Amino acid sequence: MSGRTRAGACPERTCVGCRDRAAKNDLLRIVVVEGVCVPDRRGTLPGRGAYVHPTRVCLDLAVRRRAFSRAFRGPGALDTTALRRFVEKGEQATP
Repeated sequence: MSGRTRAGACPERTCVGCRDRAAKNDLLRIVVVEGVCVPDRRGTLPGRGAYVHPTRVCLDLAVRRRAFSRAFRGPGALDTTALRRFVEKGEQATP
């Protein structure tokens, strides 16, 4: 043994809204199911994922910049109403 300890590497992802890098655990994974952006809290849904901070500010930036359609390589705008409800509910629950 070399005596070095293995530090637990925390994977980082980039928020598609604000473009800041953060720990994967601090971000919300988003996937597209039949043209609708759906939050993937457990990170187990199949398909390409995009990450965003679970705040209204980052979500609004991502929608305004059309980051979801670009991240998912889609032809047009995607429905984000379910995602918006999820983020707003999470912000209300946080004291």
